[in-house]
Amino acid sequence: MGSPKDSHSSVPAASKGSWSSFLKSIASFNGDLSSLTAPPFILSSTSLTEYSAYWAEHPAILVAPAREPDPEKRALLVLKWFLTTLHQQYCSRSEKLGSEKKPLNPFLGELFLGKWASDPDVGETTLISEQVSHHPPATAYAIQNKKHGVELQGYNAQKASFSSTIQIKQLGHALLSITPPGADQNDPAQQEKYVISLPNLHIESLIYGTPFVELEKSTRIASSSGYMAKVDFSGKGWLSGKKNTFTASLYKESEGEKKPLYCIDGQWSDTFVIKDARTKKEVDRYTVKENKTAPFDIAPIEQQDLYESRRAWKDVADGIERGDMDAVSIAKSKIENAQRELRKVERSEGREWERRFFNRVEEDKDKDFLKLAKLASLPSNLDSDKTGGFWRFDESRAVDAKPPYHKAGPEGLGITQ
Repeated sequence: MGSPKDSHSSVPAASKGSWSSFLKSIASFNGDLSSLTAPPFILSSTSLTEYSAYWAEHPAILVAPAREPDPEKRALLVLKWFLTTLHQQYCSRSEKLGSEKKPLNPFLGELFLGKWASDPDVGETTLISEQVSHHPPATAYAIQNKKHGVELQGYNAQKASFSSTIQIKQLGHALLSITPPGADQNDPAQQEKYVISLPNLHIESLIYGTPFVELEKSTRIASSSGYMAKVDFSGKGWLSGKKNTFTASLYKESEGEKKPLYCIDGQWSDTFVIKDARTKKEVDRYTVKENKTAPFDIAPIEQQDLYESRRAWKDVADGIERGDMDAVSIAKSKIENAQRELRKVERSEGREWERRFFNRVEEDKDKDFLKLAKLASLPSNLDSDKTGGFWRFDESRAVDAKPPYHKAGPEGLGITQ
């Protein structure tokens, strides 16, 4: 992170006034911080819909549990996979860009679609990410690997507030379905389910203009096979410790966390070690820099649907890259105003925006899921009022799907041609 003096130099000289004003406005603001306008140098050209891809940038690690016949080791591989996603989700942007940037807030119906390059051993892994709610904002996603019968779906939203720094509560959950060796991936009864809660986080180094994410509290993973995992995040304190520090354990739900089977500790942004708690021996070690992410393929911008993220936000992203904030404001307002007009038309006609790949469903229908959700310490009402609903992927809508994906046309994005 560097010394405070070095860090402060990350704020461009011309922007120090606006950054100071922004920090003062955060400190005095009461409500969700996502509505505040951030200084130009802290803006990202990437939309939040793209963040769904961080779950699967190591496809071989994602599908590894489906190749393991032993349920205990499968559960351990799921825990390992989850831990390997954290660097990409919460650290890769600050490493690439020098600090965490404020992402673009997706519009309702925004899509981010693609796949990780097919590997003969791993097979093709696909991603569908869709903004399913705007007020409150929520992104749903489905990641599938048909070769190994693995699917990850879920949805998430964030509520940001200020208390000595920016605190972000993550709402929603992830649901991982695995087809064990020998099982039929078309029979849900033969699949193993893992419900994953999302960690809360806060932003460090705000005052120096070099913000980065630090995770806090804990995450739980509850499995239909009877295994539980708990991850406790500690991070760097004022006086000691390393940033991004955690400890984790895997245990049988019937025996409780005081009888761990495996223990893991380290830094989720660097290296962590897995040990068998019964023999105290190291069984695995993972180092971020030794595991490169797989290439992710999306359609060329000119072939994308109008509502796909990179095409829709292209003028905004180009303006941010050039540092032309007038162009950014004009392009951004064009989309936002068109979206407001679309909502007015829908209200006047007594209808709601139709989601393309996801359905809002009754959260109390799936009793098996609810049991796991409780074990994973998800809230009893699953926060569906704060995420616009309880969302599930509708695979039938994805079969042979091709542009145009929505009934609404270019008018929904302010495109008049």
